[in-house]
Amino acid sequence: MSFKSSKRSIELNEQVEAFMQEHIYPREHDWQEFTLDHNNLWKVPDWFDGLREKAKAQGLWNLFLPDEYKPWSPGLTNVEIAPLFETMSKIPWAQAVFNCNAPDRGNMEVLAKYGTPEQQKEWLEPLLAGDI
Repeated sequence: MSFKSSKRSIELNEQVEAFMQEHIYPREHDWQEFTLDHNNLWKVPDWFDGLREKAKAQGLWNLFLPDEYKPWSPGLTNVEIAPLFETMSKIPWAQAVFNCNAPDRGNMEVLAKYGTPEQQKEWLEPLLAGDI
């Protein structure tokens, strides 16, 4: 098994890092201020969904699903996704911007692999869309 980064993984990681530089890192203080207010427990700031839409528009959405989960998968291997997760994980809340966060990620994987068509329609599709 080769652990060498593929061209695709390198390019995607550059995109993720650029997104982090432009959109995530500048919001870190805003996030901290928002989450210090106990009234905001289980909430996200108003600007958060806008970042998710930008990530979707740039093709940086649901990158975690391996090839076996087509049609929902971008087709990355675990070796290819690892550096992307390393980059996303520099800020604790960033994986959620890319819809790659736990526990939703694990739930999507289970539904993609074992869910009935009905369960996939009711739960997987909205999770993949970032609607729930």
